[in-house]
Amino acid sequence: MKSTDWPVFLLAFGALILVTMPLYFAPEASAEIINLLYGSLTAYFGPVYLWAGVGSLLFVAYLALGPYRGVVLGKEGEAPEFGDASWFSMLFCAGIASGLLYWGGIEWAYYYLAPPWGAEVGSDEAILWATSYPLFHWGFTAWAFYALPTVAVAYACHRAGESSYRLSRACRPILGDRVEGAWGQAIDVLFIVGILGGASTSLGLSTPMIAEGLSVLTGVEPGFGLEVGIVLSCSLIFATSVYVGLERGIQVLSNANLWMAVAFVAFVLIVADTGFILKMGTASIGHVMQNFVAMNLWTDPVQQTGFVEDWTVFYWAWWVAFAPFVGLFVARISRGRTVRQVVLGTLLLGTAGAWLFFIILGNYALSLELSGALPVLEILEQKGGPAAIIAVVASLPGSDLALGVFCLVALLYLATTFDSAAYTIASGASLDLGPGGDPDRLHRGFWAVAVALLPLALMGVGGLQSLRTASLVASLPLLVVGVLLAVSLVRGLRGEVTNESRGTKRASDLPG
Repeated sequence: MKSTDWPVFLLAFGALILVTMPLYFAPEASAEIINLLYGSLTAYFGPVYLWAGVGSLLFVAYLALGPYRGVVLGKEGEAPEFGDASWFSMLFCAGIASGLLYWGGIEWAYYYLAPPWGAEVGSDEAILWATSYPLFHWGFTAWAFYALPTVAVAYACHRAGESSYRLSRACRPILGDRVEGAWGQAIDVLFIVGILGGASTSLGLSTPMIAEGLSVLTGVEPGFGLEVGIVLSCSLIFATSVYVGLERGIQVLSNANLWMAVAFVAFVLIVADTGFILKMGTASIGHVMQNFVAMNLWTDPVQQTGFVEDWTVFYWAWWVAFAPFVGLFVARISRGRTVRQVVLGTLLLGTAGAWLFFIILGNYALSLELSGALPVLEILEQKGGPAAIIAVVASLPGSDLALGVFCLVALLYLATTFDSAAYTIASGASLDLGPGGDPDRLHRGFWAVAVALLPLALMGVGGLQSLRTASLVASLPLLVVGVLLAVSLVRGLRGEVTNESRGTKRASDLPG
């Protein structure tokens, strides 16, 4: 691993071991600390995350619509490196993981049982909020967290001449040559820790769901042993993909998985109560649009039900923890696209893809509950989220085939996310890679395996709270890094010698 930046590599891996060991050897004490930590952090920093979401959305909207919208993230006249379909599939698979399959069918149920905004449980208002909040949490604000570092890193590497895909290098307009020293290494270590925290949440949520599905299909009892086997299988898949490279590995896997996922949700839409799904989905979109500003800034200061802290703050922390990873990866595949193409492609296409899953899977599950065909809420309360999700999928016609496809798509989504994560971590812990260069294969393979350590430890501790805390703790210092990226990007763009007519012309060149 000749290109490895050993200080960053050792600090990041040391931090991983330092956090993981107590979780393995003192799980009960760790669980108590995790609960205390989450409550304290959300109490003090919850509004900070809400304002970070608003700020990110306004900033990337300015990038897409303002004077820098036509700046090409590459050489003048350079064509995009990847086609529109491949670019979006890699972006989408990296950004959402199989967490979308987990929450897509069941998130509404949590809000139905404990509705926000003072709605009465079981009321029509509660149902509307329950189907609207998933769209909000996976919508424009969430994808804005991804768009900011994407444009910042893409500009630094493809336009400003940086030779390494590292978060620190995008901060050069602010930090200057200090990005080559301790300041830059600190940013890169925080970036890697953020990936580990966000990825741990995805793996910790999705693995029990996949284990539950395999248990129904095979009769094998679900448990920690089966979950470990799934994680190891996933590690093998993305270690192999990382080893063969970006174009032969991640691109092929992402394209195949996206089409399988689309085929699955299309099947659900056709065989389910199509009319109800479309009507409920349309009403939910309208409700989100009507209340978008209020949902972004609602802190629940009077009733203090904990909804905002348990859900919106958790989600924003998860997106922030994942944002630098997705940003570096999408920056790597966005050479030749304009600022406007990248921002609008991320915001609009990312949101549309996520909403498709929630509208179809979530409203199918809701229709089962309301019609009495399947007691989804009862299963959720008695057996937990994974069991409820698998029960919903198993209710489809051809249940074994549907369940098998669902588990395969979930496993591959997880693999493509960690595939991209390992690639990006290795890039962040590497020295000069040159334009379009890839990290050392052994380096990428190492992180493909190491990235599974923390999720396994968190699953041993158990509970959604441990996964929420992992994202929150990992994301907090990255809020400061996000500000540095935004200021650095604006400083760099101001130095561009562009004219208004050229910017307007290129701004119209959208994907497709």
